[in-house]
Amino acid sequence: MEIGRRERKKQQTRQAISDVATGLFLERGFDAVTVAEVARAADVAVQTVFNHFPAKEDLFFDEDGWWVGPARAVRAAAGHPLDALEAHYLASIRERLAIGHLATWRQFVRTIDGSPALSARRRLQADQLVVDLAAALDERAPDRLRNRLLAAQYAAAQNVLEDELLHLLPEDATPAQLATAQQQLEEAVTKVFAILRNGLTATTS
Repeated sequence: MEIGRRERKKQQTRQAISDVATGLFLERGFDAVTVAEVARAADVAVQTVFNHFPAKEDLFFDEDGWWVGPARAVRAAAGHPLDALEAHYLASIRERLAIGHLATWRQFVRTIDGSPALSARRRLQADQLVVDLAAALDERAPDRLRNRLLAAQYAAAQNVLEDELLHLLPEDATPAQLATAQQQLEEAVTKVFAILRNGLTATTS
């Protein structure tokens, strides 16, 4: 029981630090905020921050984040991998809306674009997504070339859908506008995955 409480306290501290850091980064920009300022705002020691987040970039990007989910979804699925990937992406959209991340999506993207360090980390994560997803696909049906291509196509599709979300979301979107953007994005997801399944020839003829 004591171990459980200790672990729960550790998770709560980590989440509190992450929430404070994210708020500061979105408000002032990643490069303008120091780890010491995050620690002070979260009322913890600087070393406590580093105990939970080895690098400053880890404060912004969840350590078990978006680049891990696709491979996990494929490994856990009994059906076709593309069905699993589509379901995973739709679930992530709904989760973002539920916890308020859609409302801050523009700020999130601007913060990344405004920081060379975050942009570099994001590229590394995207590369890792392709590697991990290709490996998961290969476990199901070994074909290195095909699976690398499919993983790269998924990563490209994700980029397109994230750009589409920026297009659909008005500045300072209201709850109703967020709900509309979510519905339109889900329709775009369906279209994108249909293209992945059927190939471009089915949509350009």
